[in-house]
This record gives sequence, C-alpha cells and structure tokens, in this order.
Amino acid sequence: MKAVIFAAGKSTRTYPLTLTRPKPLLPVANKPIIVHQLEALPECVDEVIVVVGYRREMIEKYLGDHYGAIALRYVEQKEQKGTGHALLQCKAFLDEPFLAFNGDDIYHKTDMETLAGLEQGALCATVEDPSRFGVFLLNEAGHLAEVVEKPAEPLSTLANIGAYKFSPSVFDILEKTLLSSRGEIEITSAIQTIAEREIFAIHEIVGHWLPIGYPWDLLDATEVMLHELKEKRHGEVHEGAHISGVVSIGRGTVIKPGVVIEGPVIIGEHCTIGPNAYIRPYSAIGDGCKIGQSSELKGTILMNGAKVPHLSYVGDSVIGEEANLGCGTTTANFRHDGKNHHSLVKGELVDTGRRKLGAIIADHVHTGINTSIYPGRKLWPHTSTLPGAVVQRDIES
Repeated sequence: MKAVIFAAGKSTRTYPLTLTRPKPLLPVANKPIIVHQLEALPECVDEVIVVVGYRREMIEKYLGDHYGAIALRYVEQKEQKGTGHALLQCKAFLDEPFLAFNGDDIYHKTDMETLAGLEQGALCATVEDPSRFGVFLLNEAGHLAEVVEKPAEPLSTLANIGAYKFSPSVFDILEKTLLSSRGEIEITSAIQTIAEREIFAIHEIVGHWLPIGYPWDLLDATEVMLHELKEKRHGEVHEGAHISGVVSIGRGTVIKPGVVIEGPVIIGEHCTIGPNAYIRPYSAIGDGCKIGQSSELKGTILMNGAKVPHLSYVGDSVIGEEANLGCGTTTANFRHDGKNHHSLVKGELVDTGRRKLGAIIADHVHTGINTSIYPGRKLWPHTSTLPGAVVQRDIES
C-alpha cells in the first residue's frame, strides 16, 4: 500500500519557527513531525508520496529517498490550492487504494493500522469544541452522512482529523469538484460526494492525535510522546549528578557534577549539561546543546545547537536552533491572575489554552544578559535584545 503526506504548506500560524523550516520538520521529542508520521505507518505501507512546496529542499534533504524500508517519492504542489488539489498532483502514482493524511498531525500506529484495513474511510476524534474543526455526522449504520466545516452549532463532537483511506476513484471526483469559497479544491467536498454514493467508514481513534497548529502545540505533543520514552544512557554522567525518572541521553553528551534531571527528559547527542543545572520533566534537548551553570529548564524544547549557558530560567518555551540566551535570561510563564495566556498570531490575540507558557524563540536569536521575557512572546529569527531588556511584545526585526 502507498500513502500520501500533505507537506506543502507554509504555515504562518507557527511563525516564527516556520520562517526557517517547513512545519513537518518541527521537532517533537527530538524527532521531526514527519518522522513520527512515518513511524506510525502500518507495515503494509512500502511507499510514501510526500507532497512538498514551501522549503521543499529541506524535507527532501532530511529524509532522502528512503525511510527504513519505505521508499519516498516527492511531488511538488506549486500553488497552494487546498488538500484536494494536493492529492490530484499524485494521481499518476496511485492506482490502488491508499492512505492520505495531513503533514502536521501525529497519529497513533494502532489507528493508522485500523485505517489501512478499511475499504475507504477516515479517522475522527471526540473534541470538546467542535466549532474549531470540520465534523462528521453519521447515519444510523455509523457511516458518514455529512461533513460540516466548523459548525456554529454543536452538530457533532466527532472532529475530522485529516487522515483518510481512498480508492483511486477519488481522483475522478476531485477533478469535477468546484472550488470552495477560499478558491481551493477541498478534500472534504470529495468525501461528501463519496458518502452520498457509497459507504465511507468513520473510525474514532483509540490512541493519540497530536495536531500542531501553533508553536505551543509542540510542547503538548512533546509531553505526550515523552510518556513513551525509553531509558538510554549513552553519554558520560558524572557520579555527582542526580537523575530520576525516565531519561534518554545521547552519545557524546556530558552530564557534569551537580546536575539534577527529573524525567521524562530526552537529551540529544554531543550536549554539555552543567555543572549545577536543573532540568525538569517534559524537556526535550536537541543535539549539540549547552545548558550551563545554575540554569533551569522546565517543560521546554531546545532545538539543535541552542544554548542556555548560565544563570537562566526557561520554562514552557520553545528555543530555536543555534539560539543563545545571555546570562540571567528569564522567561515568565505564569500570569498573576492564573488565566490562560494569549499570543499574537497574524494580528489577533489567540487563547493558547495554556496556563503555563513561556517564550517562542526562533533560530539564531541572541538575548542580552538579564533579559526578561513576558509569557507567550515570540522572537523572530536572528533578532536580539539588549542587556537588561524587558520583552513585552513580539520582536519581529
């Protein structure tokens, strides 16, 4: 069986992290999203077509032409005209039933195996707020009756999570599908047509579904994936360090005296931790990172090469590649009134749903000593702060 991954979008909602990389390469527990997807595929899948567009060369360079036993083929979507349009670019390579799914959601292997066993159908998840999603309405037999996009009234709590099984006949339908109000060919329009003609099964997931719509979703997804972490100790751990819980340490990493690590925590290769650093649960530290004297991390993602050298606190934050936090940099992550944090996305304040949220710091950012960063603030790539700066608003240039 073949599978299609929709990975062409630019993803402006995950700025500033996706200014320098496509969303499928954002890390969750030290693996790119797209790698988690490939690992969740059932054994029957032996070829994956990756629909690429934005920064396609980065995806192709990272993955190459194989992932394990799975052959990889790349198809370019030159114009972003919807998921239906993306799927049409793959028509020449698909003559048997196949899987197709979003490139920014992490699915569980058990559910993908069930999906592969359907004649045709989709995965769904029960959600509290159906107005944020497209939802499925089922008939008496439990099959799809109607797809409704972001209903104002709670018609159903079964959200469409963007993972499908199709037969090649879907291409004839897509070629006749009219453009939506957004000027796109919507894959859900084709699904509605199929459901009106024949059985389109709906399977409610039993495992995790981790959608990455905003930068802070990486923190939630990392926490879930770290619950599945296996213990590994390949680095050099000084006898004066204290490690508890499940902790994975990569090759060439040095854990110095006085370091305290409370798992689950994953640490990549060739990192230097300590002395006297404190790493708290649900932190994911990439390759080549440095966490120095008396620095503390809590529930934070450090991408490859990021550095928190000394006397800093970083909580519930995402730190980009090769970013360097000056001595005494502190991220605030809790409001005095205990309410959810909001963050500015495309000119609008978005409720993050999180009571704890620090900073979103892009690649190659440098902060001056004693920088203090308000919760939910974002720093664009290659920006910097002066010593003693208080970051009250996003820094875009």
